[in-house]
Amino acid sequence: MVGVRAGLDSHLVLLMCRFDVPPADADAFLARGRRALELLTAAPGCLGGELGRAIEEPGRWVLQVRFASVDGYRRALSPFPVREHVVPLLAEALADEPATFETLASGAGGAVTAHESLLASSQDPAGGSAPV
Repeated sequence: MVGVRAGLDSHLVLLMCRFDVPPADADAFLARGRRALELLTAAPGCLGGELGRAIEEPGRWVLQVRFASVDGYRRALSPFPVREHVVPLLAEALADEPATFETLASGAGGAVTAHESLLASSQDPAGGSAPV
């Protein structure tokens, strides 16, 4: 169990939430998204984030935030201002697909770094999942 727990501290996490925002609500959504980024990116363990709008469909938005670990992601969602401002915004995200992903590869300057899968490390030898 210690190995699985230690693994939580070394796996990059990507939060990716998509939103469908009516044009009349775009300015208010932008302000709320900026506040969410301020709060999340101020958290220890947050590596940065972006709020974007689709060029092809201006009513579609995405909030993407990167964390250094699962624990960093969890801790970032804990403070009261985050629960007050960010969690309600995340609750409005489209729920037709997952929003939290492990990072398996990252690239910069033409070089790609592979990252071990948290899911693979949580498998027990018998093929079931180990508790996390």
